[in-house]
Amino acid sequence: MNKKILVFVSLLFVMALVVGATSLVNKNSSKEDKKTLFGTVMTCDDSKVTIQDPNYIIYTFDVANDSLDVGDSITIEYTGVLDKNTSNQNCKVITYSEAMEGTDEIGIPSSWSENGIFSNYYKQAYNKLKKLSLDEKIGQLLLVRYPDENQDEVVKKYNVGGVVFYEKDFRNKTESEVKLMINKLQNESNIPLLTAVDEEGGSIVRVSSNPALVSEKFKSPSDLYTLGGFNKIKEDTIDKSRILYNLGLNLNLAPVVDVSTNERDYIHERTLKQDTDLTSTYAKTVIESSKGTGVSYTLKHFPGYSGNADTHIGSSIDNRSYDDILNNDLPPFKAGIDVGAEAVLVSHNTVNGIDNSNPASLSASVHNLLRNKLGFTGISIADDIGMGAVNSIEDVTVKALLAGNDIIITTDYEKSFNSIKDAIKNQTLSEEQIDKLAFRVLAWKYYKLLLVDYEK
Repeated sequence: MNKKILVFVSLLFVMALVVGATSLVNKNSSKEDKKTLFGTVMTCDDSKVTIQDPNYIIYTFDVANDSLDVGDSITIEYTGVLDKNTSNQNCKVITYSEAMEGTDEIGIPSSWSENGIFSNYYKQAYNKLKKLSLDEKIGQLLLVRYPDENQDEVVKKYNVGGVVFYEKDFRNKTESEVKLMINKLQNESNIPLLTAVDEEGGSIVRVSSNPALVSEKFKSPSDLYTLGGFNKIKEDTIDKSRILYNLGLNLNLAPVVDVSTNERDYIHERTLKQDTDLTSTYAKTVIESSKGTGVSYTLKHFPGYSGNADTHIGSSIDNRSYDDILNNDLPPFKAGIDVGAEAVLVSHNTVNGIDNSNPASLSASVHNLLRNKLGFTGISIADDIGMGAVNSIEDVTVKALLAGNDIIITTDYEKSFNSIKDAIKNQTLSEEQIDKLAFRVLAWKYYKLLLVDYEK
């Protein structure tokens, strides 16, 4: 054979091998790219579907939908890479279909049973859930401001999950009168209440503003740190917890673990006034010290307040970059979560680096960051929806639940309750979604030993 022909034939053979190999790689890659995601439909319309997976991560896909309903279990086959720290996905959906959700031996749906901080109490919580009416389940999602009147009736009618007390509720009361106030509410409730207070110390003191209850106001985190470092903060947490628990209070909406070293920041006086590392140690110290006291503590205000304006008054826009927040603001929350924080309170700041369309409390992307990046499996609490930053948003209670919160702090309990009930009627929310959230709150109450197969 001519030498040139031989070389040409050889080249053709090599090219054929390369093309074949490339085709095989592409074919295998295509197979490998196809992934499956199981979850529950949270919202859907003609062009989008939002689902929540068993780890409480929320995903929104562009999907032409004509068959799904809120509450359906769904399996999605897709290509691309999911971004678990945000909500809107760029993945291509190949197919989707309704799925039969599995259950464990007592019937708990598989999408409820992530291995979370309260998982040892899921069986008890599920058995309790099955005995509750829809109204009782809805009520468990509401942490309401102590009403000015008819307090017992409110607790009975709306089956609220908990009550938040403010300074005025303790004013001029003796220890016995405070205990009576709280015990009366507990006695009226079919399910033990979360009894909450903001006892941060310093400028935010509810109980210790009354010298008949505490001889001296609790000091601010920064004052404690100056006086005796983290040992002083540990002593203060234990002492504070003892006093709160004795009065019948079981949830402190503190500590403030926002990082602020600028005295011009709105939040500055309520913080440790130290850098990220020291604030992380502060978060860890408070959560560790609170364990076994009977009082749960709440890390706030996620994902970090920084130099933002007061959201009690109106909206506040955080223009910091995602990396700034990741490196400077999230570590204290992570430090507290890693040692067993049971609750995180989410702020109303609109954090452009994460989600420029929604306040943090109403942002699925912010909650995804909390659940995925920080590994939080406890209770997410939306800051008071009566605050100026969000109180004019239509259906704010429902939007807060769809964003990933488990509990909503609200002053207008009637409006919040009816908003949830109306959303179930018009299929914006499903009863299955309410069941899942109430189940989580009940599991927390068992974990806290508020519920111990408690029956009336």
